[in-house]
Amino acid sequence: MPDPTQSLPFAWGGPAGKGALRREPEDFQVVEIPAVEPSGEGEHLLVRLRKRNLDTLQAARKLARAAGVPARAVSFAGLKDRHAVTEQHFSIHLPGRADPDLSAVEDDRLQVLEVVRHHRKLRRGALAGNRFLIRVREFEGDRARTEARLERIAQDGVPNYFGSQRFGREGRNLEQAQALFQGRAGRIGREQRGLLLSAARAHLFNRVLAVRVEQRNWNLALPGEVLQIDGRQAQFHAPLDDLLAARVAAGEVHPTGPLWGRPGRALVPEEEAGEVERRVLEKSKAWREGLERAGLEMDRRALRLPVRELVWQWAGEDLLLSFRLGKGGYATAVLRELCR
Repeated sequence: MPDPTQSLPFAWGGPAGKGALRREPEDFQVVEIPAVEPSGEGEHLLVRLRKRNLDTLQAARKLARAAGVPARAVSFAGLKDRHAVTEQHFSIHLPGRADPDLSAVEDDRLQVLEVVRHHRKLRRGALAGNRFLIRVREFEGDRARTEARLERIAQDGVPNYFGSQRFGREGRNLEQAQALFQGRAGRIGREQRGLLLSAARAHLFNRVLAVRVEQRNWNLALPGEVLQIDGRQAQFHAPLDDLLAARVAAGEVHPTGPLWGRPGRALVPEEEAGEVERRVLEKSKAWREGLERAGLEMDRRALRLPVRELVWQWAGEDLLLSFRLGKGGYATAVLRELCR
């Protein structure tokens, strides 16, 4: 299966140029922004690491071995790219135990930056966002057009697509998710099962968002829209009037798309917004039912991704970018609007 993100439509006219990405791990740097301050005491040890060319699960296993605990005792807020330099947070459950010596995990790919106690486990999604520092090497394209595109992205954001990382190499996570729904997947671990279900959810979301981008209303409120307050999980219905349209235009609230699951407490779009989703997903019954059987509950995700604190500079033929995204946002969703 080809990369399912390659055919997604663009919001701002397609790439303004092309360049090389991730030639070196240092070309793609990510720093997690924590959502909470550590309490300084408790039975969990918060560890801030810097890793290079190492994926999140590998780092978690290294921490578990060094601390002498099972892998399930180590938690993290989010998965990060392997071919990159990332700073991220982990927690180790150590009830009644002293702080372990973590020096054994340190090498040229992993460094311990900070260790502090906390009263609760670090849960998935417990982030305020991520900061990115990216080098696009040997950029080829009109610089004036590129900078105009960057200004547009800084002002209006980009479609909040899930990136190709969510779907695995050549979309294999989707192939395995389909096998899971059809009862052909065999025995798979809990972590792998979670990745496959997340990929299936993301695929349906991207399909809805793609249609909204094609209709040029991904950043506008339709009648019956479920809206999300910027930077928060709070969602609401409201009559579509001039005041609401102005709030959406200002980026105070965003239209949302489905993270499919069993009907629960999540709001459901109505009128035109609901009709768009029903029309897009009516042929995906097997995927929808598979996610419902898996026990996931319906949720929503913003269709628009604000790109905060975006700055850029040219370094010879290279383009250097720095920006901040809210949790769940993919830097590749930004980059695809800018360059191939």
